Amino acid sequence: MDHTLALTELLGSKVYDAAGAICGRVRGVALTPQDDRARISTLVVKTRKGDCLLPCHAIRSINGGIRTGTREDDWPRDGSMEGLFMLERDLLDQQVIDVNGRKVVRVNDVDLHEELSGNRLILRVGSVDVGPRGAVRRLLKGFVPSAALHALLRRIPPKAIPWEFIDLIETNPARRVRLKISHDRLAKLHPADIADIIEELAPDEREAVFETLDEEVAAEALEEVEPKLQKAIVESLDSDRAADIVEEMDPDAAADLLKDLPEEHTEKILEEMAPAEREEVSGLLSFQENTAAGRMTTEYIAVGQDSTVEEAIDALRNFEGGVETVSTFFVVDGAGKLVATVPLAKLVLAEGHEALISLAQEPLISCKPHAKENEVAELFDKYNLLTLPVVDDNEHLVGVITSDDVISLLRSKL
Repeated sequence: MDHTLALTELLGSKVYDAAGAICGRVRGVALTPQDDRARISTLVVKTRKGDCLLPCHAIRSINGGIRTGTREDDWPRDGSMEGLFMLERDLLDQQVIDVNGRKVVRVNDVDLHEELSGNRLILRVGSVDVGPRGAVRRLLKGFVPSAALHALLRRIPPKAIPWEFIDLIETNPARRVRLKISHDRLAKLHPADIADIIEELAPDEREAVFETLDEEVAAEALEEVEPKLQKAIVESLDSDRAADIVEEMDPDAAADLLKDLPEEHTEKILEEMAPAEREEVSGLLSFQENTAAGRMTTEYIAVGQDSTVEEAIDALRNFEGGVETVSTFFVVDGAGKLVATVPLAKLVLAEGHEALISLAQEPLISCKPHAKENEVAELFDKYNLLTLPVVDDNEHLVGVITSDDVISLLRSKL
């Protein structure tokens, strides 16, 4: 047997004990997420003696009511419900994240699947109804005859999302921990998709999501969010949590974000950051945002001018920065002066023993830290660059601008 039952239909159903006597009606349907995210564990039954918790393993059938194999006196009274996720309270009319559709949706009803395991009935959450069918069912239940309602519902196309594609949003930190609600599914999406979803949420929901995401994932998503929203998100977080996320951001993106925050808040975040990351970001904060220095990152691969291709590949293996800058290797002399740039594509095709300098790309294009943004954009356009090194007055390499930085710059001016 595999039958689907709507949560709305189950709520209010009569409950019969082992002797066939009516004991009460279903008032709530609950999961225990820390044990099983999909299996219904408990029904809350309203009886003359008060609310009882009916374990689902005691249910024998659901046919014209809930038939149980135990007596009402055997059911625990409604005590602590802290570990329970109540479908009608915590899911109906709530916003959830559809990780497959990469969007935020509102739940109108919940589809439950009945299964038989031996002689035991098992109820599982199969999907959530986010279309008009669930809304109509709830609106008309009890006002029109059941047969007429079912006939009407058959004419409305279903719009359901499988439960395995749903991420829950719990704004209460304590409850989030008790129920073991995380955002592992959301974390597997592209950062740009996560950012789109974040932008659809209310402020407290955004904060809840960022509190549970891994720092690296949160950082990547934060870089994709609009600047004003970036600022609001970081200001809503504790300074230590904000510091953990900012540490994982590209240094130039982190500096741009911190420049927009109140000075006091920026100082608190910097204090919580690891010394190396703090020093890197602090150095970038002194530059004006609309200059090359304000757009550059200090994460790049620089190797000595005597390096071989094999040594450059070793440097790539050990590089912990973002992928944006690895399209180009920067060759410097012993004093840190920029000597050449080498495209990654040339490196891949070369023999390991070859001198890296022999693969240098001509001409060597660079800019000064004080160069204006429009000058930077023009250089990228004129020479079809993927990266642009930034050098000081002594031609020492101080940073790199990537094509992603230029795209962000152009988007901000649209």
